[in-house]
Amino acid sequence: MRIMGLDYGSKTVGVALSDELGITAQPVMTIERKSENKLRKTLARIEEIIDEYGVSFVVLGYPKNMNNTIGPRAVATEEFKEHIERRTGLEVVLQDERLSTVESERVLMEAGVRRENRKEFVDKMAAAVILQSYLDANHISGADSRKE
Repeated sequence: MRIMGLDYGSKTVGVALSDELGITAQPVMTIERKSENKLRKTLARIEEIIDEYGVSFVVLGYPKNMNNTIGPRAVATEEFKEHIERRTGLEVVLQDERLSTVESERVLMEAGVRRENRKEFVDKMAAAVILQSYLDANHISGADSRKE
């Protein structure tokens, strides 16, 4: 069972996938978008990835404001969620993504990725951070079975 993580932006969509056990998230790609209002090609590419990897459900980054309110980006994300659900028939879970880009930048810096090259990786890395936070918060595996 693979889970897809998405970081939805106005110009790009970062994509990450879990391993088959749902333990770790890996960045996969960044889908470039021509226009914020045109989703057909973006949704088609997401659907191709879902089919290719046998994705069971999707975790979508939810960009709430730091004070926990819902702004225009969060509203656009809710609409994108509905499009994905209609197109794929899969459940889409919203995951708080506050500070995921900051965390992605930190990971890339620690990995030694040069500043001018980070833009290429930051969206798919943010998707991986979003997905990993979901997996960490919701994974019921060995952690429960290790209780003595």
